[in-house]
Amino acid sequence: MFLRRVALAGGAALFAATVLNHNGEASSVSAVSWPPAFTRSWDHNWDRREPMSLINLNDLKGNRVDLQNQLKKYKAKARRHIFLVRHGQYNVNGETDSEKVLTQLGREQANLTGQRLANLGFTYNGLTYSTMQRAKETSEIIGQHLDGVTRIGSDLLREGAPIRPDPPSKHWKPDAVYFDDGPRIESAFRSFIHRADYEQKDESYEIIVCHDNVIRYIVCRALQVPPEAWLRMDLNHGSITELVIHHNGRVTLRMLGDAGYMPASKLSS
Repeated sequence: MFLRRVALAGGAALFAATVLNHNGEASSVSAVSWPPAFTRSWDHNWDRREPMSLINLNDLKGNRVDLQNQLKKYKAKARRHIFLVRHGQYNVNGETDSEKVLTQLGREQANLTGQRLANLGFTYNGLTYSTMQRAKETSEIIGQHLDGVTRIGSDLLREGAPIRPDPPSKHWKPDAVYFDDGPRIESAFRSFIHRADYEQKDESYEIIVCHDNVIRYIVCRALQVPPEAWLRMDLNHGSITELVIHHNGRVTLRMLGDAGYMPASKLSS
């Protein structure tokens, strides 16, 4: 993966990346501005995949029949189910990422989550995981329960501080931290959270294994609530959050931090 960031006036930033899809093919992520814009009314074209956004009107030369055909062609027809999984408990005393491995409890949590995802009975289209050690380990354990599911790592999903929270956190961070992490996590949202491609015919089920902050930020962005609200939620280790992106671009939160399938003795946050 290749990442680049460009500073803009007023403390904003542009962030661009090249990522791999589930087929291992490289694709570019357009440069994004950060912080993200927020409006109080629902933005129907939040992912820039409304049919009109996919049509080059200059090619149609005002032909209304061709326009209607193109609008029909580029309209999404299927739903995407995205399961956001937080990694299991890990060694917080590790000095480097490679030392922040899952604890015994964390491995048990990942195993229970893998069982839960398998028991849901879906055919998963792929599993994407953060390249941080604790998420990678969690994805490996989950993968043992999901035969034939391709696993792909992404640096975009690494943990970080997405945006200064409101109300403020007691753990103060300098602006530079949010300036560095925020555009990357916003790029993760734009790369992985969007309506189905217009060529997709059937519902899809995808798993993303990452981190507490990343998941909470993605939920805020997907539901179009102020992204600064991300710290108002808390997720247990190994928990499952499910977003459903409908063909018309509407988004439903079906689960948030579900860990009810774990015994109380296995819960941690």
